[in-house]
Parts: sequence; C-alpha cells; structure tokens
Amino acid sequence: MAEVRVGPLRLALAFPQTYMNDSGRAVAPLVRRYGIEDLSHLVVVHDELDLPLGAVRVKAGGGLAGHNGLRSINAHLHSDGFSRVRIGIGKPPGGKERGAEHVLRSPGRQARAELDVSIQVAADAVECILTEGMSSAQNRFNGQSRPTDRRDPLPDSEP
Repeated sequence: MAEVRVGPLRLALAFPQTYMNDSGRAVAPLVRRYGIEDLSHLVVVHDELDLPLGAVRVKAGGGLAGHNGLRSINAHLHSDGFSRVRIGIGKPPGGKERGAEHVLRSPGRQARAELDVSIQVAADAVECILTEGMSSAQNRFNGQSRPTDRRDPLPDSEP
C-alpha cells in the first residue's frame, strides 16, 4: 500500500495480498481506514474476460460479470457502487468454463507487452477519475480505440 499525491489530491494505492477471490477482506478495512463513505470514490482495477486483450474501460458501479474478486468486494462492502477500471484479457479458448485456467496462466511475450501498455493506460484512467471525474474518464477512455483492442485471448505461455 502507498499514498501518493496528484497535485493537491491524495490517492491511496493498494494491492491486496489476499487471494483474488478474497479481495473484499483487504478492501473493506481500507475503505474504513480512509473513511470512504461514497463508494464511487473507491476505484477497483481488475482483469476482464469480456473485453478484448489490452482494452481499458472505465465503469461506475454495476454488475459483477461473474468476477469472483468483485463478488468478494461487493459482499464485504454490501454494495456494488464502487468504480472500476477494467483491463481486457479476452475470452478463453474453449468457452467460459475455462475462465479460471485462462486468468491463472501467464501471458506470452506479446500479450505481456500489450498488457503492460494497458496497465499504464489504466493508471492514467485512475488519475483522470481522481482529477477530472468519472464522466470525463469514461468519455476519454471508453471510446478509445487502441491497436491492442482485439478479440484474441491471451496466447499460451511461452517458455
């Protein structure tokens, strides 16, 4: 965990050390520690099977799309009103039932390079949410067409 300043604004960054499926166990105490009453001020950055590899999208509240980490956060906060920055990892080959295997596999070199760029874009999206607001971030990042916006899933791991 770290606290940083973006201009005059304070931003707390946290990377839960729990299993992803137990993310809520880490997030709920942070929400209490920082006195976050309006959960739209909590931004969760996560992987998203329903987005093409490398796509980054900003979302205010909403459904959980079968994401167990989001489900855990929702259960601990008793709300799905938190904001999200979603990083696309593409659908797994073989259908939804292979989702766990897909997200746990290490990406190949090319996919890793695309994801590294997406992580930087996601960081920019978080900063935009903080400094300009959710609406501005959605307008700026959700309409963005990037070369990495494609439907290919993460390729198999490379040696």
